[in-house]
Amino acid sequence: MKRPCKEKNAYEKIYDVVRRIPRGTVATYGQVAALAGNRNWARVVGYALHVNPDPDGIPCYRVVTKDGRVSPAFAFGGENRQTELLRADGVGFRDGHVVMEKYQWDTPWID
Repeated sequence: MKRPCKEKNAYEKIYDVVRRIPRGTVATYGQVAALAGNRNWARVVGYALHVNPDPDGIPCYRVVTKDGRVSPAFAFGGENRQTELLRADGVGFRDGHVVMEKYQWDTPWID
């Protein structure tokens, strides 16, 4: 007898997307929301990342605002730590923001 597949909850879908963000790139909260299945989940993305159960496996530091700002409430060491992690990935900054036109993850399939 086959068991029905358990559908993933919103947080699990969000974590799956964040795991796929390539090193050296960033994604926006809205971009992650759209890829997880609901463009209206941008705030939910923030909530999910704040309680990230696996910071080593789910690189939540790669998620920034649409204008490239890091989170002042970054749950794993503050905005300075998020900036350090992004710089270590090779992400560039201008005037304290990620240079989005160069480092935003290219996901044309959601446009």
